Amino acid sequence: MTENVNETEMQDLVYSLAASPNFQQDHICFAARQSGLYCSNDGGASWRAAYDSLNLDAPLTTLDVVVSPNFESDHIVFAGVPGGVMRSIDGGQSWSAAFLPTPPPIVSTMVVSPNFESDGIVLAGTVEDGVFCSTDRGGRWVRWNFGLLDLNVFCMAISPDFGNDETIFVGTESGVFRSTNGGRAWREIDFPLEFAPVLSLVVSPDYSNDGDSGVLFAGTESCGLFRSQDQGRTWTRLGQDAIDDAVNGIVISPEFPARPDILAVLSTTLLVSRDGGQSWADWKAGQTFEQGLASAVAPQGLDVDAVLLVGLIEGGVLRV
Repeated sequence: MTENVNETEMQDLVYSLAASPNFQQDHICFAARQSGLYCSNDGGASWRAAYDSLNLDAPLTTLDVVVSPNFESDHIVFAGVPGGVMRSIDGGQSWSAAFLPTPPPIVSTMVVSPNFESDGIVLAGTVEDGVFCSTDRGGRWVRWNFGLLDLNVFCMAISPDFGNDETIFVGTESGVFRSTNGGRAWREIDFPLEFAPVLSLVVSPDYSNDGDSGVLFAGTESCGLFRSQDQGRTWTRLGQDAIDDAVNGIVISPEFPARPDILAVLSTTLLVSRDGGQSWADWKAGQTFEQGLASAVAPQGLDVDAVLLVGLIEGGVLRV
């Protein structure tokens, strides 16, 4: 079943979706929209404006939202906005603002360290000013752009073993950059310029065990989906006959590669591969979308009967 959740209330682009790591029990999820941030406590059936406690005079556009990996206990949420990062320590009930160094950048993407409970690290990518890092749970931010030759950052992905390998990837207007020291320095990796810009990135949950064959995926604006099996040194295009649209999001199975499921969020459809990208099909046979797709989150994994939330370009969240 496909259900358009609160369509009448949500009439603007849904840039990003995030769900509690404990979603199956608490049903908490967030939607970052042009008109602000919204929260649901019932798995996306209903939504409330998360910034109501701020009594804002105008909408606060929110381009990304991420939650702490320890959300069940610390209730921390980060939201990227023009000029800074909003932080909540009570699950989105109240907020404080951390302003980034001037000129005020537009925060487009964020990642939280998997080891956040002990290292307190959060990174924010911006539209024109590169990467900022906080090592104190979002209180103070500094620029970390050494070697980052393209400061137009559209997406980020962090190693699941970041506490040990300190590896982060960013997708930019011109390609992909990697840091192996927590973001203090960056190096461009060999992603063909003609395939850029890179709109979406995801790292294999088993990346730390892959050795030199670390797997990551990159979605582009007009050249489809790519996979690297050697930490970004070489790339293979996936689904060339099926994926010819902007790849606005990539979701992979939590058990990847043992369970090699990949979901590609295209601007007009959802495609899934159950064999690591060799073959592709509609997420659900015969399913069509009248509105453009911008983002997705799969808090219960990629089983065909699991909850999938999809953010729309025109506004709204589909519970698929």
